[in-house]
Amino acid sequence: MRGEATRIGDGINRVDGRAKVTGQAKYAAEFEAEGLLHGWVVSSGVAKGKIATLDTSAALAVEGVVHVLTHENRPRLAWFDKSYRDEDAPAGSPFRPLYDDAIVYSGQPVALVVATTLEIARHAASLVRVTYKTEEHETDLAARREKARKARPGKGGYEPPPKPRGNADEALAKAAVKVDAAYESPAEHHNPMEMHATTVVHEPDGALTIYDKTQGVTNTQTYVSNVFGLKPDQVRVISPFVGGAFGSGLRPQYQVFLAVMAAQVLKRSVRVTLTRQQMFTFGYRPATWQRVALGATAEGKLEAVVHEAIGETSRFEDYVEVVVNWSGLLYQCDNARYDYKVAELDVYTPLDMRAPGAVLGLYALESAMDELSYALHMDPLALRLANYTERDQNTDKPFSSKELRACYAQGAARFGWEKRLPTPRAMREGNKLVGWGMATGIWEAMQQKAAARAVLSIDGKLVVGSGTSDIGTGTYTAMTQIAASILGLPIADVTFKLGDTTLPPAPLQGGSWTVASVGTAVKAVCEAVREQVFKLAKKMKGSPLAQASLDEVIFAGGEVRLARDPAQAVSIAAAMRAGEAFTLEEETSTLPQLQEQAKYTRATHSAVFVEVKVDEDLGKVEVTRVVSAIAGGRIVSAKTARSQILGAVVWGIGMALEEETLMDHDLGRFMNHNLAEYHVPVNADVRDIEVIFVPEEDEVVNPLGAKGLGEIGIVGVAAAIANAVFHATGKRVRDLPITLDKLL
Repeated sequence: MRGEATRIGDGINRVDGRAKVTGQAKYAAEFEAEGLLHGWVVSSGVAKGKIATLDTSAALAVEGVVHVLTHENRPRLAWFDKSYRDEDAPAGSPFRPLYDDAIVYSGQPVALVVATTLEIARHAASLVRVTYKTEEHETDLAARREKARKARPGKGGYEPPPKPRGNADEALAKAAVKVDAAYESPAEHHNPMEMHATTVVHEPDGALTIYDKTQGVTNTQTYVSNVFGLKPDQVRVISPFVGGAFGSGLRPQYQVFLAVMAAQVLKRSVRVTLTRQQMFTFGYRPATWQRVALGATAEGKLEAVVHEAIGETSRFEDYVEVVVNWSGLLYQCDNARYDYKVAELDVYTPLDMRAPGAVLGLYALESAMDELSYALHMDPLALRLANYTERDQNTDKPFSSKELRACYAQGAARFGWEKRLPTPRAMREGNKLVGWGMATGIWEAMQQKAAARAVLSIDGKLVVGSGTSDIGTGTYTAMTQIAASILGLPIADVTFKLGDTTLPPAPLQGGSWTVASVGTAVKAVCEAVREQVFKLAKKMKGSPLAQASLDEVIFAGGEVRLARDPAQAVSIAAAMRAGEAFTLEEETSTLPQLQEQAKYTRATHSAVFVEVKVDEDLGKVEVTRVVSAIAGGRIVSAKTARSQILGAVVWGIGMALEEETLMDHDLGRFMNHNLAEYHVPVNADVRDIEVIFVPEEDEVVNPLGAKGLGEIGIVGVAAAIANAVFHATGKRVRDLPITLDKLL
């Protein structure tokens, strides 16, 4: 419809932008309550063992300290008898704070000091004295690789590696040209600007209102209800704004548990905020070791693909990622074998981080493809085109849509790829070596069950709500655009509400499925309201729409108009007034069309082109240009979509050149647990980034045709940078990040 087309896809400003830049947006640690107490977490000083003594007397003697919770005095909870798993929990038994005297990782919470002010709680926490009976720990993935094992099934969304096809090892041995290399990536921490925090308001009737930093209010509500034996209607979770999360908010972190426990014990409102250092004491992107072996004909046709990976996990849960599967569906090859194992370490369970699995697996695969191109004396882009596939060989299904060829073509043209000199170290600018590299990206296009509610008032104001999140991705804006387009209303007349368990339920915000899932529900519920309005407009006395059907009208400018003669119109307000309807309300739940979708592999694709300049004397690497061409289905909100890709590319730069959480294996503790020593890209590191959205239509993925963009923007970036560094220097660095010491 014309009214819809003028809204969806427009590059409007964020509808929540003013609230954020003026400080009106409130985050989890900014909500107040009468008599609010503050909790400060005491973290363990060893990686493995038992608490020998725990002396809280000095802390309790401080004026203003109300209580110190430990494993010795905590209340008995249902959770301590049953391992309640949250919505994003992998197989195993989740970590239970203050359960007993066992220490299972460095930094785990061993006590919570609760006081009348944050400063008092912090000071008193420094007075808690803990001694340990230590045990030998293992935190080094390299040392545990030989003991890695198959992962236990259990994590939602995890797909074990596909069965092998053909005989990859035999084909590899016989291949005319081959590459066989190992690639390593370190642990990375999410480090959003907003630290994890929970404010629990203990209501007079015993119910709890919880302001939490989370990517899923329903998940937190379910978790708290199960763990503390409460009814869901006794637990309201609110999270209107999230200062970044990137996966760190998918699972309820331990500050939620501690804040609720303290509130329940004391019958008071309590806030617990983690410090920046404590942000390094829960989930993170796991360190991995990968082997990729490729065999090809002299003309560059792939004859064998072998991809093996080992990732780290905790002793108590099996965290798994889809790392190797991508190698079986991205290129045409009849002989392929994959393997994925986990190595148990004395660490906290890793956690999904932007494009989990794919960003690691594609780093190794696309680096190996680049190595193969040099072994073949073949252009890296030409090699990928020579092995292009229209079917997913893992499942023997076609793609629902795939405009990857157009991504290659448009990205290469915009970048100027045809001017690339093939020989390493052949391009330079003064004392700087210039390198050009590229890589392919892929991510799943998924849809989940979601619900939404819409209320249209007689004054033309529309309020739509769903219990989803906005972790900075632009959910407020995208949903407002969808709703406005359906009913032809100005953006200013539409309000979208989210982040509250009193709203209809929505899935966790992750996996790039929010627009596809919640957007579909918003579209459906607004269409239901539109149908009500149309029926009222038809019934009006002398209505010019009396003989029209719904598909013969458009909604625009607050009116229902005949498409063939827009002058023949009825205002929405007049139709509602005539029908004595002061408000129109609908609530709808939508599901993916699994039967139809199951016939296809549904994915977002990208092509990333990168220029680096490397100081020949110092080895310093600068990423000076990036072109990212994305085929992501229908773009719902152009401005926020571009921002998603820009942010993801910047993170890719960090992954390739800077980000690394360093473990002291003697202590079993992450050492650079701050933003001074955990390096991330800053303004000076970010130069020219160009984003191309390749037009793509897909009627299978969901009614909107949107595939999601949050994850795809980072996939392939680290590989493209690594490939560019090799082209510039002639030195192949296979362990991230690529730092100057490795180049020198």
